Amino acid sequence: MSFEAAVHAQAIELDKLSLEMTAAAGAGHPSTCMSLGHLVTVLMFHTMRWSPDYPAYPTSDRLVLSEGHAVPIVYAAAIRLGVAVGKEDRKRKLGPTDARKLREYESELDGHPNPMEGFPFFDAATGSLGQGLSVAAGVAEAARLDGIDRRVYCIIGDGESREGQITEALDYIMDHNLVSVLPIFNCNEFGQADRVSAQQSSERLAARLTAQGFTVRTIDGHNPAQIKAAFDEFIANTTKGGAKPMALVANTVKGWGSPTMHGGGWHGKPASGDQLKKALNELEERRVQLTSSLTSTDAFEIQPPPQAAPKEFSQGDMPTLAEAMKQFDMETVLHSGKLATRRAYGIALRALGRVNSRVVVLDADVSNSTFADVFAKDPDLRERFFECKIGEQNMFSVAAGLSAAGKVPFCSTFAKFVTRAYDQIEMAINSGANLKIVGSHAGISLASDGPSQMSLPDVAWFRSFATMRDHRGNPGCYVLQPADAYAAYALTAAMAEYEGACYMRTLRPDTEFIYSDEVVFNLGGFEVLQEGRDVVLCAAGYMVHEANKALNLLDKAGISATLVDLYSLPFDQDKLLDLIGANNGYVVSIEDNYGGGIGSAIADALTASGDAFTLEQMHVRRIPKSAKTPEEMLKMCNLTAEDIKAQVMKMLQVV
Repeated sequence: MSFEAAVHAQAIELDKLSLEMTAAAGAGHPSTCMSLGHLVTVLMFHTMRWSPDYPAYPTSDRLVLSEGHAVPIVYAAAIRLGVAVGKEDRKRKLGPTDARKLREYESELDGHPNPMEGFPFFDAATGSLGQGLSVAAGVAEAARLDGIDRRVYCIIGDGESREGQITEALDYIMDHNLVSVLPIFNCNEFGQADRVSAQQSSERLAARLTAQGFTVRTIDGHNPAQIKAAFDEFIANTTKGGAKPMALVANTVKGWGSPTMHGGGWHGKPASGDQLKKALNELEERRVQLTSSLTSTDAFEIQPPPQAAPKEFSQGDMPTLAEAMKQFDMETVLHSGKLATRRAYGIALRALGRVNSRVVVLDADVSNSTFADVFAKDPDLRERFFECKIGEQNMFSVAAGLSAAGKVPFCSTFAKFVTRAYDQIEMAINSGANLKIVGSHAGISLASDGPSQMSLPDVAWFRSFATMRDHRGNPGCYVLQPADAYAAYALTAAMAEYEGACYMRTLRPDTEFIYSDEVVFNLGGFEVLQEGRDVVLCAAGYMVHEANKALNLLDKAGISATLVDLYSLPFDQDKLLDLIGANNGYVVSIEDNYGGGIGSAIADALTASGDAFTLEQMHVRRIPKSAKTPEEMLKMCNLTAEDIKAQVMKMLQVV
């Protein structure tokens, strides 16, 4: 039998199965799936080097489905191939009965790709459009670091290509010359509501890709010979010296093989009843036309993944901050008695990089401000530093790809710019990514740069993930706010040891040392800096220092206050409740961001306890403007030590 006939036959079987799967689920995007039947067939049955028995094998070629709504076509191929699925020790092979379980609660076949739901063929959750190509780049970067000959294929919708992150990812691939990544643009001409813009036509896409420096091939996405030739050229390109990245533009038909399913009216709409029967019959007629002499479709032989020795990772003991600064000739700075937490983060990164070879660092053109450049400038570490330029969304998705390949990615930028990538971060958390996010220049202490550069809603947003559990049963994300350099250094190390997402805020100004190397910082912990009997002050980050000043003012007023550095969300609730109870149920939260952060977390804990209490929340309650100093900013936002004293006296009804 001919290769072309076998591909047509298998693609039509996958198309039919996609129709049946989505009909059984009562949801899905069968017409998009049908535009990809031939491409997926050639990839999964012929071109990719992988094993259906071990779909997550470390050296396997990878497929990232950026247009995740088309996932039933991949599930259909996986069912035909008997791909191993399941979580941990509950592995099994997919079979025909799984076709009727798409989107069911206990099925591994989720509505959009997600490896954490038991489908390890994929590396990351996709479906929020525009993110997959960045993930593919991260997977490829990890393979290059590990010396693995892995090829990464990424399927992108034509309408999806309008997303700005696609441009960020394409630029990144060119910047880093990732010839092992093949972007495949599925140009079926239709989005959800209508035809795609002329700006996303295959001709414009090809011109745009060419202008960006890619070697571009435009093919008929339903022509097996053209598909194979393009993939063969890509494979040859990955081993050719001086090659530049390649991209594929595939002209396809939405609802290919079934005139009933053509056009844009079927997006997100499964066929049912007579329409389903008609579509299946039309596909069968097309199969007969294209494969009249073919009776079997078992003409493919999947290439096994390349064999490679398991990568050995080094793991040593992290030095203390004092030891690291001595090692890096920074003892004079240490003796000054103050240091910005952002700078302590950079020192910690360099120390971590030397003892943990899994640690990689990404930054978005601000490494000289976040101090990630301390890592980048170390000649022994610089190959593990990835400059993402001004493209934060791409950076976090690249990190998700690196995490999927076993790395521990630290991503840093200004905390304000982290907000640009909230969607990407949430998708990474959904993917189970071991993501470490560090936002510098956080809060109002930034002062003179004004609100456009301040991150004020970030604690509330990240704290929302601390209220749920991830796939491992841990908090969805730890939110960390170190008050001094020792805390920032120690918490950076703690993040690296933890398997899961963390967000740490660092500050622009230098802050005085509160702690020493002897203090142990744990995710979920807090520190009691002073014990009193009348009221508990709970602060974090920069506000710990202001609250510490307030202690003296309160003491002069005859008020004995307990000061808690609540550096982690979530925190040990029982321990904090005991402290509040020992202070007559009075507590004040103090933070340099908008509400919904530590004050809300304390309120939730108090409410759940059922105990009597009085809580006052002090946080930023206006849009700030520029000011010359952090002290002026605190005064503007009513968060000075005097303001804290006044709030406590009002609460305690002290005249």
